[in-house]
Amino acid sequence: MTRPLVRQAAPGELPAPVLYELLRLRSEVFVVEQRCAYQDLDGRDLEDGARHWWVEDDGGDVVATVRTLREPDGSTRLGRVVTRADARGSGLAADLIRAALAEVGRPVVISAQAHLARWYRTLGFEIDGELFVEDGIDHLPMRLR
Repeated sequence: MTRPLVRQAAPGELPAPVLYELLRLRSEVFVVEQRCAYQDLDGRDLEDGARHWWVEDDGGDVVATVRTLREPDGSTRLGRVVTRADARGSGLAADLIRAALAEVGRPVVISAQAHLARWYRTLGFEIDGELFVEDGIDHLPMRLR
């Protein structure tokens, strides 16, 4: 696979087929693979200031995605970071996050799955609080200043 282009769109600019693929990938990984029944469609995907970021493979299928949100305190929230199983380890998620970080304001916060904290540190994030459990999965609050 050639290095894919990182794409982004605000909710009103996102073509319906792409939105479908983003949501399908999130469901495949978070709900099915991680066996975590939770409300992925939390209403935040359509907020003012939300941006959806994704990369596609050579066939045009979405292989990784993340969303950014503006928080009331002025920070940017990075969330719903997901990579298709067969694309993990290829650097796509890091490329995607770096592209998003280049465009958003600081600080950036994330509720990271705890087993990924070391990986987020390679992107400049620092642990910013205590371990907590969300939807049965250990998470750590992290911040990029």
